[in-house]
Amino acid sequence: MTQITKSTMIGELLQIDQNIAPILLNIGMHCLGCPSSQMETVEEAAMVHGIDPDALVKEINDFLAKDLA
Repeated sequence: MTQITKSTMIGELLQIDQNIAPILLNIGMHCLGCPSSQMETVEEAAMVHGIDPDALVKEINDFLAKDLA
C-alpha cells in the first residue's frame, strides 16, 4: 500500500493518485497546476494554507487505503 509523508512532494502526490486533487482543492489548494506548487512538500503546502500537516497526511493516507480496498 502506498503511503505518503509530510515530505512527499505535491507533484509526486498527484502522480500517485490524481483523485487526491479534490481533497487538496477542498482545503484551498487551488494552485495545483502551478509549477512551483509541484515542488512543495505536503507539509509546506499545508502550512501555507493554514492546515495541520499531520491531519492532511492522515486524510490522504486514509483515502489511499480506501482506494485499494
